[in-house]
Amino acid sequence: MVKRIVHLPQIIHYGKDSFLGVGEEANKLGSKALIVSDRIMEQLGNVQQLHDHLHSADVSYVDYLGVETEPKDTYVDEALQLLRAEQCDHVIALGGGSCIDTAKAVAVLATNTGRIHDYMNQKKLATVKPLPLITVPTTGGTGSEATDVTVITDTKEDIKMMIKQQAFMPLVAIVDPVLTVSTPKSVTAATGVDALTHAIESLISRKAQPFTRTLSLQAIELLYANIREAYHNGDNLEARDQMIYGSMLAGMAFSNASTCLVHGMSRPLGAVFHVPHGVSNAMLLPIILEYTKVDCQEDLATIARMINKDVKDESDEELSNWLVEEIEHLCEELEIPTLSGWGIDREAFELVKEKMAEDALISGSPATNPKVPTKEEIVELYDQLMNYSYTKRSETHAN
Repeated sequence: MVKRIVHLPQIIHYGKDSFLGVGEEANKLGSKALIVSDRIMEQLGNVQQLHDHLHSADVSYVDYLGVETEPKDTYVDEALQLLRAEQCDHVIALGGGSCIDTAKAVAVLATNTGRIHDYMNQKKLATVKPLPLITVPTTGGTGSEATDVTVITDTKEDIKMMIKQQAFMPLVAIVDPVLTVSTPKSVTAATGVDALTHAIESLISRKAQPFTRTLSLQAIELLYANIREAYHNGDNLEARDQMIYGSMLAGMAFSNASTCLVHGMSRPLGAVFHVPHGVSNAMLLPIILEYTKVDCQEDLATIARMINKDVKDESDEELSNWLVEEIEHLCEELEIPTLSGWGIDREAFELVKEKMAEDALISGSPATNPKVPTKEEIVELYDQLMNYSYTKRSETHAN
């Protein structure tokens, strides 16, 4: 029997009002927390709620609310400096994936030497146990609360560093759908398709295993069944609950099975053009599935049969084609922007697409794709992305 290893958070609270348990968990970990969050969470009152829960549990705290965009090494440096100055003994992340990824880096660097870029591609290993980290996601998408991965932008090199080590796994995850109800429609769409991408890529990954495949398939079923309702009716708490639960399962899956080509090509877009991670993943998903489908027809057909109960006698090839078209229709309904629609200048894109292809390959994610691309193929896929429009795809399918 092949030996396999799975890494998960030690403690997970999930479901409505699980946020109420954050104070009790924090009290077990120390006396003073560094809260890593952002101004939006402060405006929504979520930071104040966290303060109240910590106060009730006799835990003091200090806020770092400087996370404004995709996580950067500068955020990590600032938050780490505050943590040391205030002598915090644990970290709490409250927010989306940017806040959580920043907090992961801070928790590791608080006890290990160097700067965060030293840890890219396993150049440096975190050999000392990190500070305890509690993650509280507020979007149903990244799954970062349940992964040992952090993605941080190196602002000097314009590279999104994908860093994966066991030390980056949170100790506690608190997954409460109530915190996601205020998520705007555009963010619900982007993070929802991001989570769906995690689930699909972890299923088709060359590193997939039976445990992760089970998680991936359940996540796909939950996410697909609820994403439209969460988008169109954001106050539907049941849909929000299923989305954040599915996102967590997808996070567990890809943390142990890896993501693939979508993520490999998505990170350079975020680093160079500052496209949010969920948006760039959603932009790429239909194009990469079209490119990859011949090499993972059976898995794509399994997904199609699971989400479409009407199919019976269609072949795997027919069903994989149907699924790619269905994902395209979903992205169009959720108003996922195209790259040109996002406002990317074509000439600027042409100047950097070769470097982006190189950076995608360096990340390692393309190597786990069922169909492993060359640099030239990645450049061609970037060209397709630049020229992509829902109208053109519809016309192509019609012909």
